[in-house]
Amino acid sequence: MSEASSENQPESGHGQLSLWDTVSIIVGIVIGSSIFETAPAIFENVYSPWQALGVWLFCGVLSFIGALCYAELATTYPRSGGDYVYLTRGLDRPMGFLFGWSQLSVILSGSTGAMAFIFGKYCAGLFHIAESQIDVFAIQVGIGAVVVLTLMNFFGVVLGKWVQNALVIVKMIGLLLIVVAGLILFRSDAFHVPGGTRPPDYGGISVAIILVLYAFGGWNDAAFVAADLKERRNITTALLLGTLGITVVYLLVNLAYLLGLGFATARGAYPNIAARLLQDAFGNSGSIIISILVMISALGAMNGLIFTGSRVYQSLGKEHRVFGLLGQWNETFHSPIWALLAQACVTVLMMLAVGTVTARDSIDSVLALSTHVGLDLKIDWGFYRGGFFTLFAGTAPVFWIFFLMTGFSMFALRARDPNIERPFILRAPWYPFLPMIFCGMCLFGFYAAMRYAGWVSLLGFIPLFLGLPLYWLSGTEPVPEGPAPLPPELQGADTIPLNPPPANDAIQRRD
Repeated sequence: MSEASSENQPESGHGQLSLWDTVSIIVGIVIGSSIFETAPAIFENVYSPWQALGVWLFCGVLSFIGALCYAELATTYPRSGGDYVYLTRGLDRPMGFLFGWSQLSVILSGSTGAMAFIFGKYCAGLFHIAESQIDVFAIQVGIGAVVVLTLMNFFGVVLGKWVQNALVIVKMIGLLLIVVAGLILFRSDAFHVPGGTRPPDYGGISVAIILVLYAFGGWNDAAFVAADLKERRNITTALLLGTLGITVVYLLVNLAYLLGLGFATARGAYPNIAARLLQDAFGNSGSIIISILVMISALGAMNGLIFTGSRVYQSLGKEHRVFGLLGQWNETFHSPIWALLAQACVTVLMMLAVGTVTARDSIDSVLALSTHVGLDLKIDWGFYRGGFFTLFAGTAPVFWIFFLMTGFSMFALRARDPNIERPFILRAPWYPFLPMIFCGMCLFGFYAAMRYAGWVSLLGFIPLFLGLPLYWLSGTEPVPEGPAPLPPELQGADTIPLNPPPANDAIQRRD
């Protein structure tokens, strides 16, 4: 079998995810807590409610275009790890390594930590924790949630998907309740724009778009578990159904915010616009309902990120010696236990780094050393209003870099494997037009993320750059997966070669 055709074959494995399971993973990851946390900021950074809804629709269309690109990649290379496979094969081993490392050290761990902060904060509100103790309580509970969900994912794909499906069903019921509340409170002046309404000086449409794109982030993570799907064609259907469904849900929820509160009120409905809406509609019980809903949404996103992320690190470990332990699949539990443990540890460290005063002071002390070389590196911790927005700002630029590289890999793989079977393929005029739009979206996302993050982006870039010496330590050859099959002349013999050649790897090194 040729190198290209071997890449094109589904990975021997786990095949326990149905179409609904995969859509559930996408919806669970994407519809986390962003729809509750970022909506007021998005309304605040536009001039009118129609512009706000237009931004949500525009970003939904961009996500659908991205899903079309990923559908071709994921069905052509249906291997665990998703982008890791495309980048390694299309742009060579160093890029694949840095992607896998960045997912562990920055992107997926940071996103999981951000959702854990939201879970802990709303849990504190539900139990009426004193304001002075909220931050400490939120970190403790958030870390506890990370640990529990990680342990649950130890027990294989079946338990992980059951947990995900249950959380998504409850989440969708809660979102429907928000839509109902908006209709109950219907205001005739919902779309009225007071005179002098304008975005803040530090914001604008670019900030609104980057926040909405973040709210859509995660639909591509279905590619990470391609090897766990029962049928390869479900990858395409899940990606497209997932992005379409999420776009509809986001538009309905934002419309409910506007109808129930009005544009002017929605712009200032911090810290929780959904709680304000449900309290107006259902009284004091509304705040309890929304707290539980947000906590379930956060748990669903965390579980999806933990489940899919571990598959990336497993692929990384199979290919690179320095992370060889992460590549081990536990046959007893049917899960990559070491990859799950590594992800949990990094997530907890990131939460402690941005969520505790001691850690923030330590970071400030290190950055203060920049004055000796004529720089003034400072992080305005207060501007980002806590752990969620801090981790979002710190990790978003790195996320957009690799999203862009995946777009480039599509062009590289078309040139590298022109004759490979592509069960789903973008044809002219959609190719190269749609992949170019996708790459343009990623470039804008990176620009807007850097503009919003400022020096807090160092929280992502410093770990990313640490991956360069780690790649050198990992060596230039793939890690052998085990001894190769015996040649025909030795099969059944009493002796075997002392040094059998390494087996073909899942991803071949470029010549």
